[in-house]
Amino acid sequence: MTPRRTVAPPRGSIRAIVTDVDGTLTDAHRVLDREAALLLQRAERHRISVTLATGNVLPIALALHRSLGLTGPIVAENGGILYDVVNGRPRIERCADRAIAYRAFRAVRRAGVPVHRLFTDRWRETEVAIEASVPAREVRRHVDRSEVRVESTGYAIHLIERGCGKLSTLRRALARRGLAPADCLIAGDGDNDVGMLRAAGWALSFAGASERARRAADFVTNAPNARGFVEGLIRSNVVAR
Repeated sequence: MTPRRTVAPPRGSIRAIVTDVDGTLTDAHRVLDREAALLLQRAERHRISVTLATGNVLPIALALHRSLGLTGPIVAENGGILYDVVNGRPRIERCADRAIAYRAFRAVRRAGVPVHRLFTDRWRETEVAIEASVPAREVRRHVDRSEVRVESTGYAIHLIERGCGKLSTLRRALARRGLAPADCLIAGDGDNDVGMLRAAGWALSFAGASERARRAADFVTNAPNARGFVEGLIRSNVVAR
């Protein structure tokens, strides 16, 4: 599989970093990689803001964001929630209707598919996330796909209102800062990252990422997960080791 472009982006063309979290800043067991964290902090010191774009819930993403001292917005719940600081005050926007996702979840249960909500689903406000114990295609068979998207992240299967996703919410967040995805290095490993990767100024994915994510990337690393993130970020010349 050949990525779109393997050379580093032109110097100065990348003004921000957008990154997925699970499987991108972590190992396969969701343990945060120390060197990946240090590189993001170094980027912030050089005034390259870092945005987290994750399928995880906002409390988890916000804890990481604050611990690392990041200044970019947060796209959580696969685009269902946008968190940012506006005029010095935190602001949360809900970009999807959870009632639509929950209606789809009930339809799947009524069809007899043995699906179970994630432990963290109790904190979700805009989508439903279920354990990846059944194929996503089986879930798709029983939902109204004109209303709901079904996305697999490798860690879970997400049901979210159609029209909402990481890319659409990211565009909104960046526009407020005079930026677009084309100004960003964007890193991700799942099918839910594909839209962002295709829109990126330079798209980074990894060995072991989903096939669609790797096809959308400019550079696919040799190492998987966070080790790949470190490899790719160094290759980009956006942040020095």
